[in-house]
Amino acid sequence: MELRADLRSILQYLPLVAQSSSLVWPPSVEEELQTISRGPSESMVNSGEALALHITNMRKSLSLNASDLAPYALQGYGLFFDKKISREESANFFGEVVPALCRLLLQLPSMLEKHYQKADHVLDGVKSGLRLLGPQEAGIVLLSQELIAALLACSFFCLFPEVDRSLKNLQGINFSGLFSFPYMRHCTKQENKIKCLIHYFGRICRWMPTGFVSFERKILPLEYHPHFVSYPKADSWANSVTPLCSIEIHTSGAIEDQPCEALEVDFADEYFGGLTLSYDTLQEEIRFSGYTGYGPSFQYAGDYTDNKDLDIFRRRKTRVIAIDAMPDPGMGQYKLDALIREVNKAFSGYMHQCKYNIDVKHDPEASSSHVPLTSDSASQVIESSHRWCIDHEEKKIGVATGNWGCGVFGGDPELKIMLQWLAISQSGRPFMSYYTFGLQALQNLNQVIEMVALQEMTVGDLWKKLVEYSSERLSRRTWLGFFSWLMTSLST
Repeated sequence: MELRADLRSILQYLPLVAQSSSLVWPPSVEEELQTISRGPSESMVNSGEALALHITNMRKSLSLNASDLAPYALQGYGLFFDKKISREESANFFGEVVPALCRLLLQLPSMLEKHYQKADHVLDGVKSGLRLLGPQEAGIVLLSQELIAALLACSFFCLFPEVDRSLKNLQGINFSGLFSFPYMRHCTKQENKIKCLIHYFGRICRWMPTGFVSFERKILPLEYHPHFVSYPKADSWANSVTPLCSIEIHTSGAIEDQPCEALEVDFADEYFGGLTLSYDTLQEEIRFSGYTGYGPSFQYAGDYTDNKDLDIFRRRKTRVIAIDAMPDPGMGQYKLDALIREVNKAFSGYMHQCKYNIDVKHDPEASSSHVPLTSDSASQVIESSHRWCIDHEEKKIGVATGNWGCGVFGGDPELKIMLQWLAISQSGRPFMSYYTFGLQALQNLNQVIEMVALQEMTVGDLWKKLVEYSSERLSRRTWLGFFSWLMTSLST
C-alpha cells in the first residue's frame, strides 16, 4: 500500500508500523493479541489485574512509557473488573468480549488498508481518509463502524502512542483517564461511563454494525474569499435583514429525543470529547447506551437503539454538531469581540452543508475585511461540501439545542440563547427547538419570543439590541437581565 499523505499525517499516532507496502502490528504485540483472542483458558486473562498485566506487556512491546498513562489507571482496571461489577458480568467480559476485541484488533491493519484504498472514491472524489487537519482546514472523514470499534478497542487497551500528541494539540485518546476513576473527585460518574463503554463493546462483539459515521470540520475562513462565507464582523451581523426563525420551547426532555429531524448540539469542550477523552465521541456518535443525569449525576441506564433511517452512504440520519463556548467568560462575555466569537462559532456549526442564500442590507462602504454575508459569498460554505450532504433536504433541517455555554461554563443563558437564535436564523435553518432543562433564568423566554415576533425583528435588529445591552452591562448602566432589558426597550 502506498504511504499516502493522509496516512503519513497520522501514522506516528497509530500503534501500527508500515512494513514494505503494508501496515502491521509489531510481532510481539500480534502474538499477545492472538494469545488473548483464544480465551482465558489459554491466556489466563480472567480478571482486571491480569488484563492490566497484559496491557503493560503490549505497551512495552510498543515502546510506550508507563508514565504516559493516567495515574493509577492500571489499578483502576483491576478494581473495576474485580470489585465494581458482578462476577457473572466479569466472567462474561473476559470469556467473550475481551477475546473478540483482540480478534478485531488483529484485523485493524487490513481494515485501515481497505479504508485508505476507498477513501478518495466513496464521496464522489472528496477526500475522506483518516488524517490530521491543520488550523483553518475544513474536511471530512468517513469511517465504518467496524473500524471505529477497532480504534476504540485500541483505546481500551491503551495502545495508542501518547508521545508528541500535545505538539499537535491532540487530546489523549487512550482510556487510561477513565480507569483512573478511584482517585477522581466524581468517581461514580467515571464508573458509569466505563459501564456504558463495556456495554458498547459487548454489543458490537455480539453483532458488528455495518454502517458508517462521518466527522466533518466546518470553518469560517478568517481571510476574505470571494466564493466562501468568511468570518463575519460586527457590521455584517448588524446589516443582516434575514428573518428570525421560529422557536419551539421544551422545559423537559432531552435534545437527542427531538421528534423532528434536526441538528443535535453537543455542548463541546475546546477539544471534542472534553475531559472525558474519546468516550464522548462514542456516546454522541454511536449511541449504544442509555443514560440519565448530567455531570456528576451521570448514570448508565441500559441499551439504546437509534432507529433513524440510513442515507445513501449508510450513515444514520443523526446529526451531532459540536461547538465550544467560551469557558468562565464573566463580564468579558459582554465585550463585542466575545459576542462576535460566540455567534460565529455557533454559525459555523449550523451552516448548511449544501448551498444556501442569505439576504443582507447593502453597505456601499464595507471594505474587503468587513464583507457582508451576501448570497454570492455564500454560494459555497466550503469547497465541494454539497457533495457530502446527508440528503438534499438540508434546508428543512432545524436545530435542537439548549443551554450552550451555561452551567459549568458560566455563560449568561439569556445572552447565549439569543446568540444561538441569531446564528441559526442566519444559517437559513427553519427552526430552533430549545430545551431549557427547567432553567429558572429562562422562565420568561416565551414572553420575550412573542414580543420579538410582534416587532418583526430581523437578525440585524436583534444583534444591535444585544450589542446595545452588552455595552450597558459593561459600563454598569444596567443590571437587568437581557430579557427584562429588551422588553423594557421594546415597550418604550
